[in-house]
This record gives sequence, structure tokens and C-alpha cells, in this order.
Amino acid sequence: MKISYNWLQSFFQKKLPVPEKLADLLTGHSFETELVKKVGADHLLDVEVLPNRAHDCLSHLGIAREIAALLKYPFKIVDYAKKIKVNHPGAIKNLVKVEVRDKNLCPRYTARALINIKAGPSPQWMQERLEICGLRPISNIVDIANYVMLETGQPLHAFDADKLESRSKTKTIIVRRAKKGEKITTLDNEKYDLDENILVIADEKNPVCVAGIKGGQGPGIDGQTKRIILEAANFFPQIIRQGSQKLNLKTDASWRYEHEIDPNLTKGAIDMAAYLIQEIAGGQVLEGIVDIYPIKIKPKKVKLDIKRVKSLLGVDIPVKEVKSILERLGFQVRSQEATIPTRRLDVAIPEDLIEEIGRLYGFEKIPSQLPTATLIPPARNEDLIYQNKVRDILTNLGFNEVYNYSFISEKDVSDFKLKNSKLIELLNPISQEQKYLRSELAVNLLKNVRENKKYFEEVRLFEIGKTFFKDSSGKDIKERKRLAGVISLANKSKQTQEFYRLKGVIDSLLNKLRISDIWYDDVLAKDSAVPAFCHHDRRAEIKVGQEIIGWLAEIDGRVLNSLGIKSRVASFKLDFDKLVRLATEERIYLAPSKYPAIVRDIALLVERGTKVVEVLNLINAAGGHLVRDVDLFDMYEGEEIPQGKKNLAFHIIYQSADHTLTDKEVNKLQEKIMKALEEEGGWEVRR
Repeated sequence: MKISYNWLQSFFQKKLPVPEKLADLLTGHSFETELVKKVGADHLLDVEVLPNRAHDCLSHLGIAREIAALLKYPFKIVDYAKKIKVNHPGAIKNLVKVEVRDKNLCPRYTARALINIKAGPSPQWMQERLEICGLRPISNIVDIANYVMLETGQPLHAFDADKLESRSKTKTIIVRRAKKGEKITTLDNEKYDLDENILVIADEKNPVCVAGIKGGQGPGIDGQTKRIILEAANFFPQIIRQGSQKLNLKTDASWRYEHEIDPNLTKGAIDMAAYLIQEIAGGQVLEGIVDIYPIKIKPKKVKLDIKRVKSLLGVDIPVKEVKSILERLGFQVRSQEATIPTRRLDVAIPEDLIEEIGRLYGFEKIPSQLPTATLIPPARNEDLIYQNKVRDILTNLGFNEVYNYSFISEKDVSDFKLKNSKLIELLNPISQEQKYLRSELAVNLLKNVRENKKYFEEVRLFEIGKTFFKDSSGKDIKERKRLAGVISLANKSKQTQEFYRLKGVIDSLLNKLRISDIWYDDVLAKDSAVPAFCHHDRRAEIKVGQEIIGWLAEIDGRVLNSLGIKSRVASFKLDFDKLVRLATEERIYLAPSKYPAIVRDIALLVERGTKVVEVLNLINAAGGHLVRDVDLFDMYEGEEIPQGKKNLAFHIIYQSADHTLTDKEVNKLQEKIMKALEEEGGWEVRR
């Protein structure tokens, strides 16, 4: 925020430090001052006010309060209400009435009226201060409204009363949401289309101002203006931000409203503006004031524990100094309690009070001290450990992890035939695409497949995440951690290949987690947890002993067609909590075989995109327990290899634990492996 040094000096009788030292003081205790620059007879200070203090310090008055507290300077606010001379017999109620249709969007609306004003240029001193702060002088009435905003932090607006549409002599100002299709032309001659998400100030016919953002051209102040209505209002921050983003329109007023300001600012600010107009533009203030303020904001009380101050700051600050610091900030301290001014919206809990004490006392005065604590190793987190293990295993098997949103749409529910009775609908969804909490990870994973298939022939994805559903009573909401994965091979892959490839992946995963007694049950009960979007014939429950830990299935072709996926897709889901419970890190000792090993080599041509792990899985599956190990020792792509192909060469190590293998046994197994590679894998074995 741009601050005028001379303007700050006007709040104090004592001389302020030179601008550079004042900037250092603010940087050390309040806000970083990024720039100090001499401008004519004044200095510009560019002060970086953070959002937590935007409520009270986006103003010269707010910065002056900080300086007064830091320097212990006396500081007193001028009561402009006492300086206003009501020198006209007319009353404001005869000129204007105000109607606020939504008190939540406009917690307070204050208005004053002046007549017989003389529009013209503002005084030189005011123009200079406005220009230093980055505002262009326009006319005395508009400049006064801007000047008061920069001093107090409360935006104001002035309407030409005679330009407001009305069916009677009394003008009606209405605060309401815009209607769809309404339009407004702002003071800078820009045209905007409005809708229900934008708050406006309107007369009896049309919107005349985008509330809290920009005034309209209709009742704008000009050289002929004689009667004005001054507005100082407080608006709900979210509606102002929403309107500002919708219209792509940012102003000094909207900036302040978006950060939320104190409703109690309006009265003092409008009194100041009325006094200045009376003094500078010769206006006569009508008797009375319109002030719609149904729910008054009162000061908060926060507990002050002196022992807690020392505990948090690490320094013993005398009670007298603690009280002095808080009172200089405008807090009232009585016994073990502090009353917080309504402008300090950032102070709500005891720790906030203690931070204020430390800030003004000076953090540089607090001696550095290493904390004394006993180092205790954290408790073992089984869930986190196995999440990382599962990630490593699946990544090594050629899968990629994804993170999806926890929401699905109404269309997803229909396409995937999900049970409505189990779904949890959000009360206030961000959009219709995120109407329900997901009950199956596979829904969003299949969308990932659709997008990835645009660029890759084969897709292998997995996700670890929470799913949500209602219990059998339909009242309580449950959430469970699940592991799910999908695989989609090239379009020309054989029928059921995805299903069995994924089965091999699950076998490998569970084996590496030391889970045994795994089997697949394809005879499903009527209440089976296998979802309806799975293929009716190619699906199975994954069991450990008699306990169901998940399911494996190929996705129904009709579901894939609705998603625009042309290739087959298989998916699995595992209950992650059960995996963690069943997994073990115990290792069973296997003595090395005393019988010799036999090594055979095999080379084959595969498509360039084929992963080595796919070949290894097929070799191990075909060779059985006599294949002790398989090593890739060569990978070649060159002139002698057909285009789009590559050559892979493996050492296959055969060994038995109970007898010496013969050449006949090994040759038979070798032939079996080569046949599987050619028929199941579709690759060419080089003989």
C-alpha cells in the first residue's frame, strides 16, 4: 500500500523519525516497507500490508496507530460528527430512504445527504496526497470520498440525488442482487452484464452501482451536481470477490472489501466525508443519518495469561509492560482479560494476543535458546510403511500411480450402475461433476484410462485412496482406504489377456507382501461386493483363506463404450486395511539347493513398447518352480532388427531342490516356455 509520509505526520504533534528510519521501524515490528521515495516535498512509503492485517491497516489511520504504539506517541482520533454544522432545516428522511434486501450480504449501510454543494477541483494539498497514493484527482466530491477511504480504510461512494430514478420526491436506494440480463455502464464508460452472483446498489428502476466495486455512470457526480447522497457500507467479502472476479474488475474499494473490514468504520468515515464536503465544497448537511445496522458487532474479550506469555515467547516481560503494549494497541486490559477493538479481526485467541506483545516488545530482544526435549522415535506407522511398499512393488511392475478427486457425478452413477442407496450426496457440491463422494476408485481410474489411451497403446495405473459409503442402516457414513488398479493393453491384445495379466500382478503383489493362501473365487454370491460395471463372466473375488480382500474383473464393454474406450480394460480393488493386517515382514529361511543349476539362453523379437516385466512374468508362469531365476543380459535395436521391434535375450536358470536336473527335463521346460512366449505373448522366439 502506498503511504504519504506527510499524511502520517498530520496525525501527530511530535515529529516522526525520518522516512528511512520510520520504514525500518515498520519493517522490524509490523510490515515490510519495500520502498522509500522522495516525491516533491513529501515521501512515498510502499508498505506491504499482509492479508491478516488488511482489516485495519489498509489505511493511513491504521499505519498511524501502529506507529503510535511503536513510538509511544500520543494519538487521538478526531470526532468529525461534532465538527459537522447542520445548517439546513431539511431532514435526510425527506430526501432518501434505503432498503437492504439481504442483511447477510450487507451487514451495515450508512448514508448522509448534502445539498447546495459546489462541484469543482479539490484543494492542492489533497490532490498531492492522492497522487502520491496512486489516485488521479477528479473533482472535490469524488476526491473527498477517495481521500476518506485512504485515511480510514472505509470505501465510500457519492450519488447525484437528482439523477436517481424515483416515483416520488423521496429517492429510494435498494441493496440487492442483480437480476440476470441487467446491464450497467460504469464511471469509466465500460459496459458490464450482470447476474444473480453480483450485488448492486439500485434505484427504483436500474442498478446504479456495482456494490463495493465501481459506481455507475447514471447518478455520477458532475459540474451540475447540487444534491448528493453519501454511502458508506459494509459488504460480505465473498460476494464482492465473486463479483470482482466475474466482471474481471479490481478497484481500491473491492480490494478492501474482499479482505473484510470492520462494520463499525462506516459512521466515522461518512462523518469525515460530510465535514470535508461542507468545508471544501460548501455543502449543507441535512439533519439525521440513515444507518441500517441490524446485528451490531461488539468487541471480543480474550483471556490473557501472563504465565503463558513467558512460556510462548521465552522471555519474562514485566506485567506493567505487557499492559502498556496492549493499551497502546487500543486493547482494554482488565485483570486476566483483554477487550479487543472490533477493527482487529485478526485477534481472536490468547496466542494472538501474545504474538502482539512479542511483536511490539521486539523479537530481536528475545535471546536465542535451544529447546530442551527428549527425542522419542515416532511410533511405527504400519499404514504408511505398507503404502510405500505397495507403491514400490506396483511401480516396479510397470504401473503408474495417480491421485484423483474424491468426487463423482450423476452421470458416473448412471454409467457405472452404482447403488444410489450407498452413495453420499454432498449438500453443497462445487459443481454437478462433483455431486457425490466416490464409492469406487475404479470410476475415476477408468476416466484416466480414457485420457491416457489418446497417447499410449498400453495403460497401467493404480491409486491408493479413500472411498465413502453408507452402512447397512443407511444412516452412518463409512470411509475406507482402498487400493485399486487398471490395465489396458494394445487394442489387438487377445481376449481375457488383461484379466490374466492383472491376476499375475496381484499374485506378485501379495507374494511380495508375504501374504499366502491366495485364491480366486468366480462363484459369486448374490450380495457379492463385485460392482455391476464388471463383466458378468470374467470376474472373481480375491480371497485369503475364506476372507474376501477384494475383487478382480474385466470391465463391461457397455460401460467402456459409454466412456469412449475402445480397448478392453481389467480392474482390481483390494481392501488396504486388510492388506496391512495380513502382510508380514517375517522371512522364511530356505536352504540353498545342493544340486547344480543349468543355464539356458533364449532370445525373442518383441514390439518396441513391450516391457521386460511382461516377458519375465510369462517365463516364470510357464516354467514353474524349476525356474530359479531369469536375467536379462541383452537388449538390442539395430539394422538387423525389423522396424518397430527390439531383441531381448535372457539367461534362464533351472534348479531343483531335490534332484539333479537332466538335459531332457530342461529342454522340455525350455520348449514349453518358448511355446508360451509365442502363443500367449505373441512374440517371435529366435531359434
